[in-house]
Parts: sequence; C-alpha cells; structure tokens
Amino acid sequence: MTTEMLIDEADAQAAFDAIIEADSRIEPRDWMPAAYRKTLIRQISQHAHSEIIGMQPEGNWITRAPSLKRKAILMAKVQDEAGHGLYLYSAAQTLGITRDEMTEQLIEGRARYSSIFNSPTPTWADMGAIGWLVDGAAICNQVPLCRASYGPYGRAMVRICKEESFHQRQGFEILLTLMQGSPAQREMAQDAVDRWYWPSLMMFGPPDDESPNSAQSMAWKIKRFSNDDLRQRFIGMLVPQAEVLGVTLPDPELRWDAAAQRWHTSEIDWTEFHEVLAGRGPMNVERIRNRRNAHEDGAWVREAATEYARKQAEREAAWSLSSETRSLSSETRSLSLSKGAA
Repeated sequence: MTTEMLIDEADAQAAFDAIIEADSRIEPRDWMPAAYRKTLIRQISQHAHSEIIGMQPEGNWITRAPSLKRKAILMAKVQDEAGHGLYLYSAAQTLGITRDEMTEQLIEGRARYSSIFNSPTPTWADMGAIGWLVDGAAICNQVPLCRASYGPYGRAMVRICKEESFHQRQGFEILLTLMQGSPAQREMAQDAVDRWYWPSLMMFGPPDDESPNSAQSMAWKIKRFSNDDLRQRFIGMLVPQAEVLGVTLPDPELRWDAAAQRWHTSEIDWTEFHEVLAGRGPMNVERIRNRRNAHEDGAWVREAATEYARKQAEREAAWSLSSETRSLSSETRSLSLSKGAA
C-alpha cells in the first residue's frame, strides 16, 4: 500500500469518525471500515433470518386458531414478519452481500438467527406469550435501532417497530382473554408465560461482560444500549403488564432494588441458550429443514420470474431497436423529400 493510499484511507477514517461523532448516518456509498461493514452484515442478516424463521412457530397455528378472526389476525402477523425479513435483506444487500448468499448461509446452518425460535409451540397460549414476551422484547431491543448509525438499517426499523407494536398488543390480548376464561385456559396461559419468560430475557444476548460485539457496536452507534440495560428496561415493562394480565412472572427473586435502582432477578441459566446456539435446541433441525425445503420447493417460482424478466428485457430491447429503426427511416424519407423538392 502506497503512502498516498494510506493518507486517503486515514482521511476516509477521519470522515467516518466525524459522522459517527456527530450522530449522523453512514449511507451505502460512504466509506466505512471493513469491520463496521462486517458487523452490520452479521447483525442485519441475523435479524432478517430471525424474522423468516420466526414465521414457522406461528404459521403452524394459523389453521388451528380458535376462530376465523384469530386465523385472519395471525395470518396478517406472519405476513408482516415475511415483510420484515425482506426489508432487512434489502438493507443488508446495500453492504455488498447478495440475498442468495444470505439464504445459502441460513439453509446450510452457517448463519445464526434468534435462538428463541427453536422453542416448540404446543398450545394456543404460546401465540399470546410470543406476542407479549418475544415481540415485546423485540420492540425493546429494536426501537433504539431506529437511530442506528447505518441509514438503511435505521430506516427499515422504523416501519418494523410500528408493526411489532401491533404484534405485542395482539399477544397481550390473547393472554388477557385466556386469563378471563376457564381455569384450564388460565392454566394454559400461565404455563406459556412460564416457558417463554426466561428465553425472552435471553433474547438481549449474554451479559455485557460476556458479549464480544456489544461494546464496539455501541461505539459505532449501531446499538444504543447494552444488553443488560435493555434487559432491565424490558423487565420494567413486564412487571405492571403482568399485574394487569393476572399472570405470575416465574422468578421468585424478582424485586425492585431501590438502592441500586435496578431490578433484582434470579441468575439466568444460559445453558439452554448456548445449547440452542450450538444447534442442539428442541426445534433447530426442524426449523432449518423446513426453510431449506421451502427454498427448494420455491425454485420454480424464482426460475419463472427470472425467465419472465429476461423475456421482458428482450421485448424492451427489440421495441427500442424497432423504434430507432422507424425513426431512422422517417429521417431518411424526410431527407429524400427535401432533396426532391430542391
């Protein structure tokens, strides 16, 4: 690398640092450090994969929802999640990775997605718990991402967060209806909360002192709050909502520590989290197999769309050539008539 190149890169780094310091935004054509680009690709693609895989546990309940209204609402929610995945894949593509590359990484098991989606959903109450707890945790984590330093990511998150807020309310309403029902329904709701509470707290990632990427992401202003701070915010949101629902949060040590100004909780058992990340969760294999099968089954749609686009391009090229030929012929005739008149 020449001295001139080193000076140019130093100037580019200084410009990048100034944008971050000013709390402004990096756009796709701006220079950015390779590590910043790599971090964004990892985070945004993982986020996109989570939305796509997250369709499975809920999609499984569309045909079994207890009423036509519930079916329609759940179907709309699953469609929203597909849209979120597309927004995020598009944002990641601005960083130089292709959708095909990201899909290949996912179906080959080389890319991660949120571990919580490898949990089973045996009852209808799980749809309520996912909405209230999982989507609630997503909102708490993602609202600060609307201010992410990378422009396409932050802008995608604005719409995603608006739609996630509806999903959280939907889950809350399902649980509230069950808790106002029969003893069996209340028991089902409480059981779902018991199973999803701790995994939802793990969604924010490992403790700050064990998170290898969190500090740098905060320095780059991709993230705005640490994992533990977000977890604390989420618990603070859940406590009053649980009282309204009438459910018990399954943590006997949960209490407000006035002196520390923090929620005191039991120690989180991260064993399950790490097992799922290692591919040994209860639904890991099934989730990836379903996604791979869906991708393979949809090959004919992609091929048809590609062929249609090719034929359209050919037609447009032929029409353009024909137009140019007609225009040239018209000019030739006009020239001939002019010469004849002369």
